[in-house]
Amino acid sequence: MYRLIALLIGYAIGCIQTAYFIGKLHGIDIREHGSKNAGMTNVTRTIGKRAGAFVFAVDILKGVAAFIIPMIIFRNEAFIFCAHRGCVYISHIHQISSALPGMYGTFGAILGHCFPVMLKFRGGKGVSCFLLLPFLIDWRVGLVALVIGLIGFIPTRYISLGSLIYTFMAVVAMVLFGHQFEAIILMTVITVLIWFLHRENIKRLLSGTERKFLSKK
Repeated sequence: MYRLIALLIGYAIGCIQTAYFIGKLHGIDIREHGSKNAGMTNVTRTIGKRAGAFVFAVDILKGVAAFIIPMIIFRNEAFIFCAHRGCVYISHIHQISSALPGMYGTFGAILGHCFPVMLKFRGGKGVSCFLLLPFLIDWRVGLVALVIGLIGFIPTRYISLGSLIYTFMAVVAMVLFGHQFEAIILMTVITVLIWFLHRENIKRLLSGTERKFLSKK
């Protein structure tokens, strides 16, 4: 039950489409310009650095809020609604000591960000919402993923490459630090989703035609 509720909370938060609203304030639909992606990178290239920074900050906060709210609600205990003799009551199940409620919440935010129902499921690629998730789970996981992700991004200026490495290394680090199996599987699912949404970027990286961050060409 807590998994479903956390997903729904996160999805509602993720559906707040910052890039789309910023685009509308500038008289455009950001999904029809540049890379046609409703995310920070496309806003930065199409509208400007300030707009891109604002989108980036709000989208990060979406992922953080989607993590924190389920953790506050479910961090101590989970409940299930049961039916007995025509009455519905709440039955205590077990203590939750992991970050799973928050992970499901952030997963929901990523889904809402990428597939917002009010925009006909055309949103961003989820990296900004994902960005602080490894740190919220375990600062060691976040640090390992960030350092190696920056090694991929800084010399190449390919933000897509850094993002792909960052998400992949988050899974690897969770395995190395012995996190629970369900958490690793969920992080793997999130990573696969983000890689799938970056499939065109991967093709351009392989062909050498991917645009570098802040490059006009």
